[in-house]
Amino acid sequence: MSDVLASVASWITVPDAADLMGVPLGRVRRFIEEHHLVAVKRDGVVSIPAETIVDGEPLPSLHGTIIVLLDSGYSLDAAVEWLYTHDDQLPGTPMEFLLKGHKSAVRRLAMVQAL
Repeated sequence: MSDVLASVASWITVPDAADLMGVPLGRVRRFIEEHHLVAVKRDGVVSIPAETIVDGEPLPSLHGTIIVLLDSGYSLDAAVEWLYTHDDQLPGTPMEFLLKGHKSAVRRLAMVQAL
């Protein structure tokens, strides 16, 4: 795990996410596969940043942002790290800005960085 991801305030497991969202485990796994949620392996356990689940649903702006990053050549791991890396152009982390509802600014930055 990168040092950047050490700044994630709270991690939850797939079963925890299923409980939090009130859905079966398979649905959470599908959310991860389809990039509606992001997950990394931490100490051998698939873990999801808790803040990416809002009101029992995946953060709506996360999916499109991950797709932009993947289409721009980022690996999934690099995309997740990018979300949690401070950027002076915002200023803050892209994830902080997604959580505040500023998805356009985050996606513009993602597209510019990919060029």
